[in-house]
Amino acid sequence: MNNTQSPARRRPVDSLLWRYTESHRHPVNELIHCICVPAIVFTLLGMIWSLHPLAAYAVVLTALIYYFFLSSRLALGMLLMAACFLSVLGALPVTLIRPVCAGVFVLAWIGQFIGHHIEGKKPSFFDDLRFLLIGPLFVLGVLYRRLRIPY
Repeated sequence: MNNTQSPARRRPVDSLLWRYTESHRHPVNELIHCICVPAIVFTLLGMIWSLHPLAAYAVVLTALIYYFFLSSRLALGMLLMAACFLSVLGALPVTLIRPVCAGVFVLAWIGQFIGHHIEGKKPSFFDDLRFLLIGPLFVLGVLYRRLRIPY
């Protein structure tokens, strides 16, 4: 992400990630998000999967379309993550998916709010619901930066 450009000249993905990062600077909050955001994505997909697997695929496809408009490289990473999550869900016993996902979902959100308490800032999605979709890109961006993968 290029923070040296003026906000008006940044790509939309850079602006969204920059705004998201403003309330996720504390290293503990960042770590919590890197654990809890993928857990929340997995559990949401799991709860949708428990209704019908095709619904989970439809949600993934819809999100990926949005991500491809923002950044094809981040969208590719999200595709790989979603493929892993959907594969795990397909391998799990159907009777376990809903209760396990509900429990992990609650714990992951508790973790998120603990992280924001540590940060001293409210979650970004309180101001803009798009940040519910940007959170996974933030986590992927952290990974990409550590691996020196441009996006």
